[in-house]
Amino acid sequence: MSSLDMSKFEKKIVIRNIKKEDIDDIIELSKICFPNMDPWQRDQLESHIEMFPEGQFCVEAEGEIIGTSSSLIINFDEYDDQHTWDEITDEGYITNHDSEGYNLYGIEVAVHPEYRRMKIGRRLYEARKDLARQMNLKSIIIGGRIPNYKNYAAEYTPREYVEEVTSHNVYDPVLTFQVMNGFTLKRINRNYLDDDKASLRYATLMEWNNVDYRPTSKRHFKTALPVRICAIQYMMKKIDSFDEFAQQCEYYADVGASYNSDFVVFPEIFTTQLLSFIDEKSPSRAIRRLTDFTEDYINLFIDLAIKYNVNIIGGSHFVEEEGDIYNIAYLFRRDGTIEKQYKIHITPNERKYWGIKGGDKVEVFDTDCGKIAIQICYDIEFPELGRIAAEKGANIIFTPFCTDDRQGYLRVRYCAQARAVENQVYTMIAGTCGNLTHVENMDIQYAQSGIFSPSDFSFARDGIVGECHPNIETVVVGDVDLEILRRSRKSGNVTQWRDRRKDLYRIDYSE
Repeated sequence: MSSLDMSKFEKKIVIRNIKKEDIDDIIELSKICFPNMDPWQRDQLESHIEMFPEGQFCVEAEGEIIGTSSSLIINFDEYDDQHTWDEITDEGYITNHDSEGYNLYGIEVAVHPEYRRMKIGRRLYEARKDLARQMNLKSIIIGGRIPNYKNYAAEYTPREYVEEVTSHNVYDPVLTFQVMNGFTLKRINRNYLDDDKASLRYATLMEWNNVDYRPTSKRHFKTALPVRICAIQYMMKKIDSFDEFAQQCEYYADVGASYNSDFVVFPEIFTTQLLSFIDEKSPSRAIRRLTDFTEDYINLFIDLAIKYNVNIIGGSHFVEEEGDIYNIAYLFRRDGTIEKQYKIHITPNERKYWGIKGGDKVEVFDTDCGKIAIQICYDIEFPELGRIAAEKGANIIFTPFCTDDRQGYLRVRYCAQARAVENQVYTMIAGTCGNLTHVENMDIQYAQSGIFSPSDFSFARDGIVGECHPNIETVVVGDVDLEILRRSRKSGNVTQWRDRRKDLYRIDYSE
């Protein structure tokens, strides 16, 4: 007797996290599921994947996406009782996602109309519950639509309508589903979602409690989250060997560590000091000879980061890759790992004398003190880069710089302070002083290194955490508080980050 091939009867349904290549399909699905509401925008979904990929799910049937859900983590107690969807999601971008939060907040579930009797929504809700258990979160909170309320508004108040639905006297496709999935009512919010006309803009705040939640000593309310930064104002002077250079660098790593710094930051291209013992008059050839020290430079700084238990931003160094020269800043973490950021915007001088090529990606790095970005000198003068870094979660932007006159220095300083204000982040600049009389195109230096904050009552006066005296070899050490920064973004005198008009403008970033 021949066996029956069962595979031809199979209908494979897979639930998984969404990927960037799913975005077009998800946008089309949102148009089908919510024809009278604004669909997702591509940059919103890209932000979801960037900020919290684990919280974005889709259901795939035979290669077609038939359902999706989006969520973020928050501390729900920090939000107003009558918050809106825009407030809880940062206008759909979830850049307020808090990995240290207690609550998973569901912001949308969409199921293709042709598949709504297959328990696709239940699968998505169960995926969220599994995630909450895995991440040891206290609860799941959702702002639920009540789309049938428009048909009962003349008969019931919103509260009465919700009571009728929860008592199973009236059916609502969303609220009934949520009650059947173990969610209980917390309250009713008005003006929750502007384009939800079917619900008359009301929403039910519903909660599912994770009975497996285990309080841990690591999860507590933070009164402060300080990060100490040491900026090196490095003197450029003639040396006779790489060992002499290494001795100077170790001295400053030791100084930073002795003040219990979390980051020690060196200036841009301060490794050109090595050219003072290289006999080469042509600037372009001298830079290529400088790249021969790349491995020695990397070995030196990763050893210093580990030895002194401090994260080091090793200024920047010229590196040859496939025949081209790049200006690269390295992050040497104290755990022994290394990252790098290419300088993106190349100055006319760098291009003319050294033939430097520009990078093409804004990096944001995870550290044991949160997310940071590095923007080398000229890059801080382009506001789009600071905005992109902040959207990727950076709380501090480090800027190693090298300028030859006060005007050039002030461009870097003023722009760093502007980035701090407009993005509500901390910024810092570390530059070179002195001179290299033996090196072509590295004649004079001007610097006044500093650490800057947003400008509000919670921060330092004038937005200056600390600064060096100009043009002397020294350091500045300052503390920045990431908890104050987080609170300021939510409830400062001004909230530039939350008040951006994304309905009018946005940055298109080709990564």
